[in-house]
Amino acid sequence: MFRTSPAPWTTADIPPQQGRTVIVTGATSGLGLETTRALVHAGARVVLAVRNTTRGEEIASELGGAVSVRRLDLGDLTSVREFAAGFEGTADVLVNNAGLMAVPFSRTADGFETQLGVNFLGHFALTGLLADRITDRVVTLSSVVHRMGRIGIDDLNFERRRYERWTAYGQSKLACLMFAYELEHRFVAAGSRLRSMAAHPATRRPTCSRAPSPSRTR
Repeated sequence: MFRTSPAPWTTADIPPQQGRTVIVTGATSGLGLETTRALVHAGARVVLAVRNTTRGEEIASELGGAVSVRRLDLGDLTSVREFAAGFEGTADVLVNNAGLMAVPFSRTADGFETQLGVNFLGHFALTGLLADRITDRVVTLSSVVHRMGRIGIDDLNFERRRYERWTAYGQSKLACLMFAYELEHRFVAAGSRLRSMAAHPATRRPTCSRAPSPSRTR
């Protein structure tokens, strides 16, 4: 007997989102923009958390719907704190999407290697600051490039080892994945209804997976 494979998931499978609020970081281009577009189409209120608010306002005007724009620079923890302090009400979903890929060496405003600082540390701080106002789930974008990543715990910021942009990117995305898994484990252990999801969106069939049970994390 032959078994047919399930049909590929598309944005048409998104259930109605009326009455739900979603924060999307890095919403002015690429995956963040497409995520925003799909959510607005499904009826969600979307908060564009972006560094370039001028571009954000242009996109909000184009999309229509319940779209608002707030400034967020994940490479500056002061900006992250200001965003969280100024966010009123609750959000059903936080999508930690924004990121840099394989860029030349530089440092964030706080002195961290930029890919680690923007892709992981900024989102880590944002999630922690908004945790008591998220009501459904946190979605963190990782990448299959995490497979080439190693957490250089003794030299996270490439102060002693030679900087290699793909190594740094892999490290940042592995950190994102580990964060998503640990956050899910803590939600479950606390009996929380909140969920943490890790997503790698660059496959032909988008995937989104829950963290494995603690016994399977080795």
